[in-house]
Amino acid sequence: MQTKIDEKLLENYHVREAEKILRACVHCGFCTATCPTYRLLGDELDSPRGRIYLIKQVLEGSEISRKTQTHLDRCLTCRSCESTCPSGVRYSQLLNTGRDIVNARVERPVLQKLQYTALRKLFLNRTLFTLLLKTGQVFRPLLPSAVKNSIPESERRIGFVKRPLEKKVLLVGGCVQPALKPNIDTAARIVLDRLGIECIEPPASCCGSLSHHLDATDEALGIIRNNIDTWLPLIEQHGIEHICMTASGCGVAIREYRELLADDPAYADRAARISAMYRDPGEVVAQVVGQDEGLLDLLSLNIDTDRHIAFHPPCTLQHGMQNKNLIEPILQRCGFTLQPIADSHLCCGSAGTYSITQKTLSQQLLSNKLGNIEKSRAEMIVTANIGCQLHLQSGTGTPVKHWLELFI
Repeated sequence: MQTKIDEKLLENYHVREAEKILRACVHCGFCTATCPTYRLLGDELDSPRGRIYLIKQVLEGSEISRKTQTHLDRCLTCRSCESTCPSGVRYSQLLNTGRDIVNARVERPVLQKLQYTALRKLFLNRTLFTLLLKTGQVFRPLLPSAVKNSIPESERRIGFVKRPLEKKVLLVGGCVQPALKPNIDTAARIVLDRLGIECIEPPASCCGSLSHHLDATDEALGIIRNNIDTWLPLIEQHGIEHICMTASGCGVAIREYRELLADDPAYADRAARISAMYRDPGEVVAQVVGQDEGLLDLLSLNIDTDRHIAFHPPCTLQHGMQNKNLIEPILQRCGFTLQPIADSHLCCGSAGTYSITQKTLSQQLLSNKLGNIEKSRAEMIVTANIGCQLHLQSGTGTPVKHWLELFI
């Protein structure tokens, strides 16, 4: 694709990268077939190809309107288009740049600005979030179904005493998961301990994606820099091999630190190191059991594997990190029976805060996803991202768990 980017904008590193990405796109349209919003709405501007055109116009100096912002907002950033694209277009990186420019120039409606600010303040304040969550859980039986379904039931925390081991990973807790589903990280500790890996845990913190997706780029970069400053000394002190988070949505965000801070001379190299060290827990497990098949017996020891389950691969895992068919073989080799799901490559509609900021589209995608899962007649739904887990559970009575929880 030919471009005529505004010369002033080209002074920005991210815009120069965006120009390279635009030139890689041949507008073939393969991406439209796997774009959830295009499949729902049938509007070219709600497809990756259409949004690429909009971003191109923005970078070439065309007038930016609220309409442009709306079409960019509707993107789930599921990155299914990246898995489909034969030209290797880095669409999500282009979208980040386009959104930053548009959001800096287009004023959002007051109510939307308040919503974005409230979400950031709530989710990033662990004390306030935990208080409101526990209050909601106490009064959950009295709440309307629509509200009740969005509040997970409180769970009894599972105990675990770790032991010192030679191999170590940095297991980072997220901003809301420790309050919502604390046993997911406990399950990770138990599973990795069985495989001979010790989890070193820094203070739980947001990965930065929440602020980044809610128009607060400077705040997001501040969070990312703080994470890097906190994690690197621990990595050196303990001889950490990998960084892990049990939420694949956070994982793909850490993989993007390299891109987001590429123009920061003080952090570029360190950010690249952090991104290179990140591994999804499934990658760590697959690597270890690949070296010693007998360790699978330790994973499934005293575990009921006589169940038919449906595995929902989060978009952040299969498209963002390009880890397709990563968890499924582990579960099958441990004895679980996996039921196939139609259109498993399509987003469930969670996409971070998308289920709140784009509720109508999100609910349509959820309905489609659960419709396909129900056809599988699975006894349980399993996934690898807490956002997907809570979103799916809000629409079904079938239990939804993180795959690591199957082993505790």
